[in-house]
Amino acid sequence: MFELAPWKPISELSNLRREMDKLWADFFGEGELATRTETWVPAVDVSETKDAIFVKAEVPGMDPKDIDVSLSGDMLVIKGEKKEEKEEQDENFHRIEMRRGSFSRAIRIPVPVDKDKIEAKYESGILKIKLPKTEETKPKQIEIKVS
Repeated sequence: MFELAPWKPISELSNLRREMDKLWADFFGEGELATRTETWVPAVDVSETKDAIFVKAEVPGMDPKDIDVSLSGDMLVIKGEKKEEKEEQDENFHRIEMRRGSFSRAIRIPVPVDKDKIEAKYESGILKIKLPKTEETKPKQIEIKVS
């Protein structure tokens, strides 16, 4: 048999609102579900000197062997995968916020660079890439002659 209960519209609206907020948060990557399944991209800094372009990417906790750096035309591509740690059988998680999974980040390099002299180093969770400019793109000081 079913039991009749009084309808409480305010309570129903609150529950509906809470469920809709959770749905939107998960959809846009802010909820608990999103932290397990969404892809991620490392934060990068790109700077330039007269001799080179420098790219720093934040990839903490990664093994450098799991990161691939390539240059195709004027696009620098950083790809990799932050692997899932093995979970203990008796371990119940209360919160999972650490990003895991594959990522790919493409950065347009604004000037021609010497592909044979590109260097990439990994230290303390930061990938540092130096892309030396070609001689043609380096600024050249022109002397003004007085006649």
